[in-house]
Order: sequence, then structure tokens, then C-alpha cells
Amino acid sequence: MPERYFNDTKIIVIDKWHEIGWVGSYPFAIMFYNLTGMKHLPFFLIAMIQFPITSYILSKIGIPQNFHIINVKNVLMYIAFLLLAIYMSMPTKEFITFLMFSPIPFLFRSQKPPRFKIIVSLLLFIACSFFRSYYLLIPIFAIAMYFASFIKFKKKAISTIFSGLLIVIFLSFSHGIIKGEFLSKLTREDYIVNNINRLNINSAIQSPISQDTWYGEAFGIVYGFMAVNVPISEMVKHLLSPQIVAFVIWELLFFYIIFVRFSRCLNNRKENQMELWTLLILISYFLVQGVFEPDLGTSIRHKIGFLPLIYFALYYDKFIEREKLSKA
Repeated sequence: MPERYFNDTKIIVIDKWHEIGWVGSYPFAIMFYNLTGMKHLPFFLIAMIQFPITSYILSKIGIPQNFHIINVKNVLMYIAFLLLAIYMSMPTKEFITFLMFSPIPFLFRSQKPPRFKIIVSLLLFIACSFFRSYYLLIPIFAIAMYFASFIKFKKKAISTIFSGLLIVIFLSFSHGIIKGEFLSKLTREDYIVNNINRLNINSAIQSPISQDTWYGEAFGIVYGFMAVNVPISEMVKHLLSPQIVAFVIWELLFFYIIFVRFSRCLNNRKENQMELWTLLILISYFLVQGVFEPDLGTSIRHKIGFLPLIYFALYYDKFIEREKLSKA
């Protein structure tokens, strides 16, 4: 693996700046691997601990009956399992994220009232904001998009996601007024400018328009969302990098499936209430990624931390259908 893939791992294991603590992704990850003792283990042993745990959790969420059949959705998940194996073979923040949000699919499959499931799942993101503060935004975006979806538009899925983007832009402008700097510029553009040579980021997401102005920031947020989730422009820029093209194709197909399922749920929200909320939470995370992710590789790595939700969302109907058959 290229050296840059281990940048996070080095920070977690070495703790050069003595960041260890309970608040913040790096401090908590350093504390986690210290307390578990895994920071002292060779990587192959860490892989033998972390990968079986994550695989077991996914298997308990459910295994679709047609999972052995070669189709687009299954192949996307096979690739995700490969990426999971790679990222779980080292100390990583994604293992912690995976554990934090894996209870949501089990909660959604429980016999609890729907309102209870939704509230508890959203509260879980708030509770986990000590790890990454931007998790606080996910419940806000999910709830806002839910109410926006009641507005009568012809293209409900597109208009609902667009309303989420408008909320992101509004929050960024509010942050700019209060703090003097827009969110996306602060978390992505400045990071890239200051670190691109040192970290050797070869798939950096950088708006072609400077984000110093309000219109530049608005464009940058929309550009960031598209670059992370519908990265056609990134594929054009990196046609000579086969690994980036492969990542882009994976992202495009994955987002297309999520978008189609989201459209179907919005057209029949009463019968698909819990699936709709699963997708609202997932799309809210995609909105957050559009603001905070500095490059395509990092965005995919962070998605692996959300794999329990992604897996559950992609096969929701299969899991529910299997439950109904087992009860019958």
C-alpha cells in the first residue's frame, strides 16, 4: 500500500503530539487503541481481530438470499468487503465508527415503535459527536429533508436532496457570519492548500471557484457534494489513474442505487417509513461529506465506517422480506 494510506495509523500509534483523550477523533482513537492494547500488535493480528468482528456484525444484520448471485449491487458490496478488509488491517478510526453506528440496523429491525427507533438513532449521532463534531449535523439534515419531502414537487428525490444542500449552505453562511470563515473553505479548501504537498493527496476535491465569497462557498458546497457522491468531474480529471477511476465507478453506481431506492420510498412513504429514514440518515451523511471531505480516497474510507448502514440500506427490502417469511 502507498505510504499515504498509513498517515492516520501513524498518528494513532505514535501519538507524536500527545493528543490522547476522550474528545475528538484522533484523541479518542489513540485512547481506544491504547486501552485495548492493539497499538502494540502487528498489523496482521489487528486484522485478525477487527475484520472478523466487523464481518460478524454484518452477518448478524442479515445475509440476502441472492447474495451469491453476480449482479451490480452484490458486486458493489463485494468490493466494499475488500475495502473493509484493507482498512480493518490497521489501527483506524473507521473501526470505531463502524462499532458506533452498527446498532442502528438492529434497532430498525426490532419490534420497537417506529418513532422510538427514529429518535434513538438520531440521538445516537448526537451522542457520538464527541468523536466527530460534524455528526451533530446529520440529525438536523435528516429531519429537515424529511419535512421538505412533503412539499409537492415533480422530482421529489432531487428536490429533497437539493433542500438539504440549501440547509448546508445556510449553516455555512451562518458560521461565516459568526466565526468569520465559511465551513467548506475552513474544512476542505484550507486543509488542501496547507497539506496537499505533505500528505500527497492525489484525488483532492477543490472547487474551481475560490470559496472566499458567499457565492464561491455556495458553489463549493454543491461541487463538494457532487465530487464525493457523483464524481464524474473527478473521473475526467484522473483518467490516467485507474484506481481513482475504479473508486469513481463504485461511487456512481452506489449513489445511483441509493437514489433510486430513495425515490421509491418517497413515493410510498407510509409503507416504507423505516427504509426512508435509513436513507435520510445516509444521505445526510453524504451531505456532510460534501462539506468536510478533502479528497475522494478519504471519502470512500469514511464510507467504510458507515458500512453497517450502507449494507442495511442496500438490502433493506431483502431483510424485511426474509423476516416476513420466517414469521410465516
